[in-house]
Amino acid sequence: MGALPIANRQLPNKRRGGFTLIEVLVALLFIAIVLPALMQGISVASGMASEARHRTEAAGLAQSKLAEIVAAGTLLQTPTTSGDFGSEWPGYHWQLAMAQWTSDQTGQNLQQLDLTVTYSSRGSERKITLSSLAYQRSTQ
Repeated sequence: MGALPIANRQLPNKRRGGFTLIEVLVALLFIAIVLPALMQGISVASGMASEARHRTEAAGLAQSKLAEIVAAGTLLQTPTTSGDFGSEWPGYHWQLAMAQWTSDQTGQNLQQLDLTVTYSSRGSERKITLSSLAYQRSTQ
């Protein structure tokens, strides 16, 4: 007996490269579970970043407006006043409340200024208030 012809020889079983149907289905199931959670996380992070940006802008605007009012040197005679920040900052509005500082034991006529900036974020109205004390000189 001689050698078997090449066509009749059995080659060792080699696994072909590629994925089985089960491996593909498991990968698709994993993606179907992880992808919605990942997208929800990205959405929440984006919303929080937007909220932080609005809050930072509101705080900066409040600080700027309060400094402008104090630097003017003549505090308003009305206890409250309000306005907006013009076309550069649409959606942001401010309101100033001025009252005698209740803890003033110096008799120097210290006024408490509360400047509140209102803006809309994520479908609701938000507010940030910045307070300061100012000395109001007598106009005599």
